[in-house]
Amino acid sequence: MTELVTAHTHALDAATREAARALSAEAFGDLSDEGWEHGLGGVHALVIENDVLIGHASVVQRRLLHAGRALRTGYVENVVVRADRRGRGHGAALMTALEWVIRDAYELGALCAADDAAAFYSARGWQAWRGPLAALTPHGPAPTPDEEGGVFVLPSASPGAVAPDLDGRLVCDWRDGDLW
Repeated sequence: MTELVTAHTHALDAATREAARALSAEAFGDLSDEGWEHGLGGVHALVIENDVLIGHASVVQRRLLHAGRALRTGYVENVVVRADRRGRGHGAALMTALEWVIRDAYELGALCAADDAAAFYSARGWQAWRGPLAALTPHGPAPTPDEEGGVFVLPSASPGAVAPDLDGRLVCDWRDGDLW
């Protein structure tokens, strides 16, 4: 039996958190402590098959600056499906659950996609950011050109949502580890 569960980080027991981290580390290979922590403190979507975690993704709140506004953004992190279970719709199920959260609770959705995942997100309505990217750092705003082409946004239907100018500048808030 396969089930999809959503829960806030505080509602996940230690074993589930460890299983999600192990699954993410296996898929990404170089998952740092900061990379794991980026996905905590928000809503997790979990695919569980016969009591075994086979898929995980989370959405956390961040502030992205765009067009003179600090946008309350649902930022997607650590999207992974176990290698032997890919191609069965589990990734789509994870994203559908998180996209509902984004559309109902945030002004914008955002994520940074690996090159091989760009088509997956585009097919779901995520739009590639075409404009310049930057990050607020302890030393002030700094360009992040290495991420250009990999950041995607999902417009929201929530009150206060904006229709982003995909050619404008987008600036992320500071965090340790990977900024995007």
